[in-house]
Amino acid sequence: MKMELIEFETPRLRLRQWRESDLAPFAAMAADPQVMEFLLPLPTRADSDAMVERGRARIAENGWGFWAVEHKATGEFIGFTGLNAPVATLPFSPCVEIGWRFARHTWGQGFATEAARGALQVGFDQLGLDEIVAFTAVGNLRSAAVMERIGMHEDIAGAFDHPLVPEGHPLRRHRLYRLGRAAWTAARGASE
Repeated sequence: MKMELIEFETPRLRLRQWRESDLAPFAAMAADPQVMEFLLPLPTRADSDAMVERGRARIAENGWGFWAVEHKATGEFIGFTGLNAPVATLPFSPCVEIGWRFARHTWGQGFATEAARGALQVGFDQLGLDEIVAFTAVGNLRSAAVMERIGMHEDIAGAFDHPLVPEGHPLRRHRLYRLGRAAWTAARGASE
């Protein structure tokens, strides 16, 4: 049974279902070695298009997923942000993760934080999730900083070797962050 499609806006961004027009800018972003520094591997155009199609299908099926992010003022596709139930079996599965990826020219403008806060609100308020996790390779300090800015806390004991990263690879070890609904609600209430 298909769920109702969730799309939403933040002050500067529109998080929406993927479009054909997103394929080329997403492929360009996915081919940028700096954007992909902590992700494996650099995808081909066919791989990139297939990832978009999987994301589109997951949103169509569940109503939510990794949404395309559009800059409202320009209409430009600038990346993706959203929620995902990982396919890989992780030490803390089952879970719902939050994740993001943005074109390099948009870095440092707070878009990842803004979009992620919106996705957290959907996860807790609309989907009724009890907890949302995030994880990244140990060296990915930019993503870890976003996780902290959106109120997530590192679970030091939860660090793990990602099963989809080859043994011995420098990106195998991952940090785990968590945010529960009670902490989200309390933090939001304190800021209002």
